Amino acid sequence: SRRKAGQVRESKSPHSAPTFCVKKAQGGWRIVHAYNKLNDATVPAQTPIPRKDVIIDSMALSTIFSALDLRDGFYQILMRESDIPLTAVSTPSGMLWEWLVMPQGLKNAPATFNRCVTHLLRSVRDFAPSDFDDVFIHSRAVDGKSEVEMHKEHLRRLFALMRKHKL
Repeated sequence: SRRKAGQVRESKSPHSAPTFCVKKAQGGWRIVHAYNKLNDATVPAQTPIPRKDVIIDSMALSTIFSALDLRDGFYQILMRESDIPLTAVSTPSGMLWEWLVMPQGLKNAPATFNRCVTHLLRSVRDFAPSDFDDVFIHSRAVDGKSEVEMHKEHLRRLFALMRKHKL
């Protein structure tokens, strides 16, 4: 559960957004928090969005590829203590919970997450560009090393960086 994972706690916040579930197209359910009032009062982040054409162009000379999805991406970003009460949600059972990590539904959540990932992975950007929660690793033979050797080296460097930053 999100509570056991330390992602939410019971709340006494004066704020509350309704929460409900919607069916996913591929099956399963998605929790939706209706942060309409909070989002209306939020100044939009001025963070550039990754351009897929630039990412694809950067991979043009590569011959081996991998892709990673950063699972539960938003939940890896801690909320600022003063903002936690603003994330309070009411559940159909009448409980009030607040998020300790960044919940889905906040206007700037995608931009905040993307900015964080881009910053943390900047040292491997040449061979592992990111697009929100996706990281694309691409390699080619260089300096007498095969494409497989280079790809293994790139993956090792990326995984070490991800471990360091707990991604």
